Amino acid sequence: MIKKIFFFVCVMSFYNVDAQYVSGVTIPDSTVTLSTDESDNSVRFANTITAEDMKNHLTVIAGDAFQGRETGTRGNNLAGDYISNYFKSIGMKSKGVEGSYRQPVAFTFSKWADIDIFVGETRYKHLWDFLAFPDKNENMPAITSAEVVYLGYGIDDAKYSDYKKNDVAGKIIMINKGEPLKKDSTSWITGSSEMSDWTTDINKKLEAAKKNGVKLVLIIEDDIKKMLGENRRKLLGSVVSLGDLTREEITIANHAYISSTIAKEIIGEKTKKIIKSRKRSNKKGKACDVKLTTPFVMNMNKEATVLNGSNVLSYIEGTDKKDEVVVVSAHYDHLGMRGDDIYNGADDNGSGTTTVLELAEAFRLAESAGFAPRRSIAFLLVTGEEKGLLGSEYYSENPIFDLKNTVADVNIDMVGRVDQKYTNNPNYIYVIGSDRLSTDLHKVNEAANKKYAGLTLDYTYNSEEDPNRYYFRSDHYNFAKKGVPAIFFFNGVHADYHKATDTVDKINFEKMAKVGKLIFHTTWEIANREERLKVDGKIR
Repeated sequence: MIKKIFFFVCVMSFYNVDAQYVSGVTIPDSTVTLSTDESDNSVRFANTITAEDMKNHLTVIAGDAFQGRETGTRGNNLAGDYISNYFKSIGMKSKGVEGSYRQPVAFTFSKWADIDIFVGETRYKHLWDFLAFPDKNENMPAITSAEVVYLGYGIDDAKYSDYKKNDVAGKIIMINKGEPLKKDSTSWITGSSEMSDWTTDINKKLEAAKKNGVKLVLIIEDDIKKMLGENRRKLLGSVVSLGDLTREEITIANHAYISSTIAKEIIGEKTKKIIKSRKRSNKKGKACDVKLTTPFVMNMNKEATVLNGSNVLSYIEGTDKKDEVVVVSAHYDHLGMRGDDIYNGADDNGSGTTTVLELAEAFRLAESAGFAPRRSIAFLLVTGEEKGLLGSEYYSENPIFDLKNTVADVNIDMVGRVDQKYTNNPNYIYVIGSDRLSTDLHKVNEAANKKYAGLTLDYTYNSEEDPNRYYFRSDHYNFAKKGVPAIFFFNGVHADYHKATDTVDKINFEKMAKVGKLIFHTTWEIANREERLKVDGKIR
């Protein structure tokens, strides 16, 4: 009976032509004897991963002393110290700054403290009538002008220029999106139906404006509500950017996207002139500006806060394929404190952090015994995940190991608990992303599980239709979007998710150790197989 169920589920998982990615469940065949022979080095060193060791690590990592490990806080730094010191104690190699295990990461949080537009006596509100991104604009005290220059499309190109014979230095300009088109809908700039960069990249127009000394650019946006919906996260709270932006010059002109209501108010009685100007641009490919004598005031005052953190990384150097690297990742940050409450984050993601430490020790023991992997393995603990996958994004943009030589990312985020679906079967794990870029990676994990672990592998959250979109919500995604095959191990959410009640006493360490061993076997195979994992999927 179990064999039949196993076969049926596998068929549904691998051969459902209606599904973009595997989304079924692989149930282990209980009649198959799992390999436990320690003459197999994969078994020998996987067995060094124990529930007891995991509990010892996690009791410290998710203890009150680390105050919830929020990025940019003392508690997060203490957790980074613990990880670094552990790597050092077991003899792991370092490749961080000045020989340390650290990769410093800075994040800038930008938000508007005060921002308004006045046209005549009318006040227009941010997020209602206009939009402006704080990270894309400099602080600007109230700018007052009795004139706004309508400058067509705001293009400055050899084939078409709105700036030609127009001195707009120190002025406010208002422009349209897009570019001038001929009667046959071909571009005056490209000479074809394909639009130029002036249409597809708004920064090109804003760079031209700054080069010409423009003080402020008003971009006419036909659907402010839609634009807000597409950028809600950036505009309703703080915009989080990589790096210390307070030390960097913004290379584009200050700008705001204004509604057609504001545009009409600025244009006033000169609507016919504007229409005539646009027709001339399209018909003859020649620019025509219009000076709009309307009292205009705008202030753009923002607050910028910089948080400093660090990723922590160590590695095992491979043998004959050492230039190729497998990354094993997890985030070690959590939510910190809210008042007197400490959000310890035992499952999220103390469990993943602990598992990475145990994996590092297991591979280090193998190396010490003369069985170093063929490929190098990097053990990467990232910060800033709870702020928006920022630590892994920083690593993917500033990799310690070349991403072209990174064959896979094995990511671990929440593996110590049991969700409601599996209350009566803790021997399971959700697997996400395994077949999205590499069917090899998926097959390797399936084979490792069948031979060594015997866990139920649930691919529900791997479905392209998964409403939770977990594939895009953990650190592996910053590798996947760069074309690196990634597999994400996850136990599902529970009642204590992102609450102060996510504590060590609720962790199932036996289940956690079993998952850790499966991850070891999968990583061992990826690191030692003859052929590099084939990338045969598309980046999405």
